[in-house]
Amino acid sequence: MVAKKNKTGIVYSTNPDFQYEIEEDKQIETLPPQQQKLKVQSDRKQRGGKVVTLVLGFIGSNEDLKTMGKLLKSKCGVGGSVKDGEIIIQGNHVSKVADILINLHYKVSSSR
Repeated sequence: MVAKKNKTGIVYSTNPDFQYEIEEDKQIETLPPQQQKLKVQSDRKQRGGKVVTLVLGFIGSNEDLKTMGKLLKSKCGVGGSVKDGEIIIQGNHVSKVADILINLHYKVSSSR
């Protein structure tokens, strides 16, 4: 049985032999650090006035993004999360995160 959320583009078909096309999750290949251009910035919008550090622009798989998020959180000694293709680090750690990413050979632009 095909799950309803995987049925795309078809509302109803009168063809008894019709087969739904299922979109497969495409794995994004992670670019090497030298080809990545990351943006590091602080943000407090819609966060109850709390400041967080955002890392934006990562091109790669969710696994690699989560691994990088875990590394940054442990190096900064704070919590955070990985959502919607961005890494969120609690607190204002823009310069520290930028330095860590530069040491890992990423190209970084930051609002220090």
